[in-house]
Formats: sequence, C-alpha cells, structure tokens
Amino acid sequence: MMFSKIILLWYSENKRSLPWRNTTDPYRIWLSEIMLQQTRVAQGTPYYIKFIEEFPTVYDLADASEEKVLKLWQGLGYYSRARNLHFTANKIVEEYNGNFPDTYEELLKLKGVGDYTASAIASISYNRPEPVVDGNVYRVLSRYFGVDMPINASEGIAYFKNLARNVLSSENIRDYNQGIMEFGAIQCAPKKPLCLSCPLNETCVALHTNSIDKYPVKLKKAKVKRRFFNYLVVLDEDRNTHLIKRSGKDIWQNLYEFPLLEAREEIGLKEVKQRLPEILTLEEPPLIYESSDKTIVHKLSHQHLYTKFWIVKTSDSLADGLSPAELDKFPVPVLIADFIKTLKNSYF
Repeated sequence: MMFSKIILLWYSENKRSLPWRNTTDPYRIWLSEIMLQQTRVAQGTPYYIKFIEEFPTVYDLADASEEKVLKLWQGLGYYSRARNLHFTANKIVEEYNGNFPDTYEELLKLKGVGDYTASAIASISYNRPEPVVDGNVYRVLSRYFGVDMPINASEGIAYFKNLARNVLSSENIRDYNQGIMEFGAIQCAPKKPLCLSCPLNETCVALHTNSIDKYPVKLKKAKVKRRFFNYLVVLDEDRNTHLIKRSGKDIWQNLYEFPLLEAREEIGLKEVKQRLPEILTLEEPPLIYESSDKTIVHKLSHQHLYTKFWIVKTSDSLADGLSPAELDKFPVPVLIADFIKTLKNSYF
C-alpha cells in the first residue's frame, strides 16, 4: 500500500539516532519500550543508557535488588513499570534460560508487557508482522483516515489495531513500525503538526476537512482525586531523621518516604499535633512547625497530592536514624527527593 511505502521512505530520511535503534536484541528493545511508556524520548534516553551501563544483560538486571532498580528508576515515574521490569527479568532468567520469547502470544504473558510492547519486541527483534499501536500511531491513523472512534474505548482499540494491521508493510516490519511511531512524534505531532511538508497531506482526511485538532478522539478522563499529605520530618539532636518504606497497592509501592499523616482535607498545626501519636512515638514533647507556608501540589495521572512537610524536632535519639548522606541511598518519589535537597540546604 502507498501509505506504508511513504512512511518507510520518510523514516529512512528523518529517523533520529537513538541508542536502541542499532540493535535487535530483545532485552534492549524490551527495556527501551518499557521506559518510553508514558515518557518522552528526551527524558527516557538518559535512563536507558544508565540501565544498560548498570545492567548490560537480563541476567544482571535479574541479579540486582529491587531497591537498586527503583533507585536507578527514580524520577522516571510510574514505578510499577520498574517493579514489573525486575520481576520479568527474573522470570526470563529462571523460566526461559535468559532468552526472550519470540512470538507475540508468548511475550504477552510476561508481566508488564501489553499489546503494544509485545508487538514492538516481536516485530523489531524477531521481524514478526505484528503492528504496533501507541499514542503516535493512534494520532497518525485517526487523522489520515478521519476515524473518530475513541482510542480509549474497547471498540476503538480493536478497530485501530485492525486498521494498523491492514496498512502495515510486512516486507520491512522493523522499519515500518519504528517509522510510523517516529512519524507521529515528529511530522504528525500532537500540537503544530507539519502538515505543509507532510508526504501524506494530499490524501489526509483531517487536513482536507480542517479537523486536525479533533483527532484522536478520547473519552473524558475520570475525575482527578485530591489527597492531602502531611509528611513528618523528624530530626533528633544528632541531625538524624528516618524514612519509611511504602507498602500495599497504593502509589509509590516499595519506595521510601518520611512518616506520612494523610488527611481528608488540608490541616494545620493543631491537628498535626493531635494526630502525631498515630504514627510516631516520641517520649519528649517535640517542637513542630511547617517547613514552608506553601502547600506543594504534586500532580500524578489521576491524583493531585496537596502536600506539606512538618519539621518535628525531638531530643529523643532515633534508634533507626539516618544521617544526611544516607538519605541518598534510598529510592524515593521525586516529591521526597526534592524536599531532601531542601532539608540538606536548610537544616543539616
């Protein structure tokens, strides 16, 4: 089909030089695809390079502790991806003798690997004729063919997967799949697409109906949840503090943070003092005050965290206290990492 030939030609002339573009090693393709989920290439590339240097093979990644993996991942967000990455590395080593499955169906059985990632690995590493459909591909196909089916509804997802299969180039699937994603990232960008220089502009439905901004169509997102976090930063007379490991199925599972007092609404000093014994046991009455009079709003995909940090100074000696230098060893959310920098500059 002319569509796929145009994409291949465009890719050969415009593809970016990226560190995972010069390999078909399924470990490296898998690592790059997991990292680039919900992450811009510019942000993900340094992490990819760092991971390859630290874990050059799937055996090295499997042999590492989850804590080390989370620490290297720190700042990339969506930490379940890192936990799944480590879990799957162990599975590949233990159950597949270090060799990745070579079919879409088998790849799909791996934790953290969905339709898109399985298709990417199968096509790029093993030259299987599996179409990839990511955000860039949705945008290109919906605009070019004028498809107004929601891309986040089951019917729309199935439709676009079938459409992607119908227009792919099975002769050069590796370059075609990478090409259509690259085309969506650069030529058919979300905002300010380069329509005048687009090689598909003569037959693009969205362009000829002046409806570029309409596509792709999405159903409205669920309402964002508001949460109110109050972190208790305990400092003893030796300038030690402590962190607690998050557990359960909530955000930031297995990352570390300061003792947390969560409330249903924003609270002040009086409420913090009243609720302090819920999570801290201190023999001497501590001195408590806000580190700043400004509430920090930390935005996640479906949650906004209204956050305050409370300094809790105590004469008690913290048995499990951490020195300022030791704080950097632990994997923490960006919200906590940023405050640790403030803490070091202002209190240590």
